[in-house]
This record gives sequence, structure tokens and C-alpha cells, in this order.
Amino acid sequence: MFLPIGDAPNPKGIPFVTYALVALNVAVFLLFNVPLGSRHADVSDPAFPEYVEVMARELQGQVDVRELVAQTSAFDLFSFEHGYRPAAPKAVDLLTCMFLHGGFLHLFGNMLFLWIYGDNVERRVGAIPYLFWYLFTGVAATLTFALVSPSSQVPLVGASGAISGVLGLYFVWFPRNVVRMLFVLPPFFFQVFLLPARLVLGLFLVVDNLLPVLFAGQSSVAHGAHIGGFVVGAAAAWVMERRGLGARPSGLEVPAKPAGPEAVREAIAEGRLEDAAAAYFAGPPPARCRLAPDEAVSLATWLRAHGHADAALAILRRLVRDVPRSQGLAEAYALAGAILLEDRGEPTAAYQYLLTALDLGPRPETAAAVRQGLAAIEELQKRRVGRLHATPRW
Repeated sequence: MFLPIGDAPNPKGIPFVTYALVALNVAVFLLFNVPLGSRHADVSDPAFPEYVEVMARELQGQVDVRELVAQTSAFDLFSFEHGYRPAAPKAVDLLTCMFLHGGFLHLFGNMLFLWIYGDNVERRVGAIPYLFWYLFTGVAATLTFALVSPSSQVPLVGASGAISGVLGLYFVWFPRNVVRMLFVLPPFFFQVFLLPARLVLGLFLVVDNLLPVLFAGQSSVAHGAHIGGFVVGAAAAWVMERRGLGARPSGLEVPAKPAGPEAVREAIAEGRLEDAAAAYFAGPPPARCRLAPDEAVSLATWLRAHGHADAALAILRRLVRDVPRSQGLAEAYALAGAILLEDRGEPTAAYQYLLTALDLGPRPETAAAVRQGLAAIEELQKRRVGRLHATPRW
């Protein structure tokens, strides 16, 4: 059995929203699943005959009706009422279904994934936006399930759609992270090893969800919801990443009309970096000129030194997007990593850039600075996993 038990980098700190979501899901399980699950359903409940009829029809003779009646618990009726049924949709059920689980293992698996991946995503986007995207991708996942199975009367329950959205955000934002996997071969063999996070999440998406949808047929697992949540989360991360490229420096006088790429490059060459920054940010993001790596690093260094770290980072991010392969990119990645680590306090995001800078063969002084940054990130870890920059890469 393979079980994820942590990720890295994972800096110290308390991800309040992630922990609150875990606590809320556990509380709902203890307050509803445990007491109602141990009690037989009230046969006088108007929902009881409807539940038995629906489940008998959906299970298509896989279970005897008398056995179904005997095994139906009060929680089965509760989840039938408050889970999301595409054929009998209620708006409030889009939210309530996210906090109900079918059993302990269902809850444990979901909360384990939320605990591992949620904290880095929460730090990256902020507490309130993180809660919004958690709920939004959860609703999107449920609606994807409804789109795939519009006539289903079986209630959808569980946080896995929302958590899949978190995984999609993580997949886009942290491509160089690693996941600690526990391999268990009972009764005596236990081994922990590291895998690239994108490999683990890719297997989750394709092997655990896409292939079953294509080849396994009907299943008790809502694979369509998982795929929908993941895709929406990844798309949201991609859009937010692109929006960050439009950052403008506050306190800098910007001409009303764009000056053109020649004016930007000429100002950089002549050392008039304030004029170059003003000319660069004069136009909207699509109109901004493509700088060479040395030009972008010079301009970003000046902006950072004058209190415009976000604008400097925007220039560097546009550079590595527009010019993915070019001499001098190592210094651009290193500077972006330094800004994320030292100016913005985002060590996990910084790790992605610093590790890439080392791969590109930076100058010796840049390499030394990058290794210092990686060592600083390692010192911030909650749980040490060895030397982070010596881990497998993806």
C-alpha cells in the first residue's frame, strides 16, 4: 500500500483555514455519522420508501430489497436528504454535501490529502481567497458530476471534489515540490521515499479518476467530480498566475501613451532605469516589450531596490514565460526566487525558481546565493526531509 504522508517544501506556520476545514469535517462526522450511523432508519420517515426505491433501482438487483431495508441507517436517510442528487437538485445541498462522508475511511483519505496539500495553497493565495476557491471548486466538482450523471438519484457526499480543486491549484503553482510516500507491506516492512508532486497528482488524476471513467463503467466513486474539481482548480491557478504579470509599480510616473520597446531598451542601455520602468509599464501587459534576460534582470533589480518588488517579479515572470530558453535565464530565476523568499515571504514559491536557477547553470556568485536561499528554505521546514535540492525533480 502506498500512502502520502507529507510534502516539501512546507514552511512552519499555521494554515488556519485548512485546519478549520479539517476540524469542521471531523466535527460533522462525529455529530452526524457516528450517532445516526449506529441507528436504524425510521420506517415511518417519508423519505424512507423513496430512499429504498431509489437505491434498489440504482443498484440494479445487486442487493436484496429486504436486506437493503434491514441495513438502512438513519444516516443513510440524512445523507439522502442533504447530499447532492442531480435528479433532485437543491442549491443548499451543493454546500452541505461537501461536509458529509460515507464512512471513516472516506473521511480519513480526504482529510489526509487536505492536510498535506492545503497549507501550501493557503499560504500562496491567502486565507479568505483560499476558502473561496475551496468552496468554488467544490461546487464546480459537484456540478461536473451532475453534468456527467444528470439522472442520478444517488446522493453525492464528500469533500473530495473541493480537495481535488486544491490539488489542481497545487499542481500549477508548485511543480518542483516533492511528496513523502509511505510504502507498507504488512506486517513488517515500512519504507518512506520521495516522489515529485506532479507525478503523484498526475497519477491521481489519470490512474485514479480518468481511466476508471473511460474503462471501469459505473462506480461508487464520483470520478467525474474529482476531474472537474481538479481542472477548475488548475485553470484558476493559471489565470491568477497570468493576472500577476500585469502588476504596476505604485509611485512611479507612467506616460499616458506607450513609448515602444526601442525606448525601453535604449533607456536600460543608457542606465536610465527609472525612465525604462516608466516606459515598460506604460502600456497594458500584452503590449509590453520582450526584454532580453540581462535587460529584465537589470530593470527588475532597480525596481526591487526602489521598493517595487511586485513589479520586478512581474517582469521576471513575463520573461521566463516569453523566453523559456535563453542564456542568462538562470540569473532571472535566481532573482525571482530571492524576491519571493526575502520580499514577499513565500518560501515554497521561491523554491520553484531557485531550484530551476541551479538547473540552468548560473554564474558562481549566483549559484552561491541560490544555495543560501535553498538552505534558508530548508531551515523553515516543519518536518525535515533531507536536503531539499537533492530530491527527485519533475
